[in-house]
Amino acid sequence: MFNAKNIKPMLLAEIPFQINAKYLYEIKFDGIRAMIYVNKSQINIRTRNNIDITHLFPELDDMREIVGNKDCIFDGEIVLFANKKPSFDGLQKRLRLKDKDRIYTTSLNYPVVYIAFDIIYQNKSLVDEKLIVRKKLLDKYRDTNYFFKSPIYKDGKKLFKAIKKIKWEGIVAKEKNSLYYPNKRSNVWIKLKNYQTAFFYIGGYVKNSISFSLLLGEKKQNKLYYVGKIKVGMQNELMKKIISQKKGHNPFCNYQEKGIFIDPDIKVKINYLEKTKQNMLRHSFF
Repeated sequence: MFNAKNIKPMLLAEIPFQINAKYLYEIKFDGIRAMIYVNKSQINIRTRNNIDITHLFPELDDMREIVGNKDCIFDGEIVLFANKKPSFDGLQKRLRLKDKDRIYTTSLNYPVVYIAFDIIYQNKSLVDEKLIVRKKLLDKYRDTNYFFKSPIYKDGKKLFKAIKKIKWEGIVAKEKNSLYYPNKRSNVWIKLKNYQTAFFYIGGYVKNSISFSLLLGEKKQNKLYYVGKIKVGMQNELMKKIISQKKGHNPFCNYQEKGIFIDPDIKVKINYLEKTKQNMLRHSFF
């Protein structure tokens, strides 16, 4: 298991659930999921799709100092903080770096931190151990500048209220006695995302083979700014209304791609996770 380095992480469900004492709660940081294989002589970092990204994060090499003589596999999230909050944009920039010198310089100026929320191997597989047992083992590893353990909270309602206030991504509820199921989406781990809601104008659409992508915009100073696309099924009643609208010129001041354009008279209510620095919607849906 440790030598093969081919474990894919257990995935979270997004379903209605009732906050109660059988769960423990953690912050859902806005980063990238990563499995880290580490002992005192080596470290290997893999994405959720098992892509090796070790070379992109040289600062995480200090994890070799905390594991002693053990072979460990940690499950967690790589997060880049900017202005005391997770920056997904900043992390994406780091993922795109290719030059070795730039990677090293950026790791000094814009370091990431690995937030570990589970340990699934410690000289032997721990996937059949209960979460509360794995958490106790994880707690024995000291925090460093680039590694720290995900805090645990008992009051899920209070935690989610705090997360909404600071506009972070959300929280995760995990059954205390849950086992670890690699590469499976299980209802014993549940994510509750802090979606924001706003109204946006429809300025047009793109026709795909089995669906449409609506072109969304927001008005600022009498201009319509494109903020992203959202998919809609062909049989959707709203789509039928949009198709019947008179076709016109591109109403967006910042969209140059192809599309079928209409006058931006129809507004729709959209949920989204956040806006990027480029003012694009992330994880948007009706």
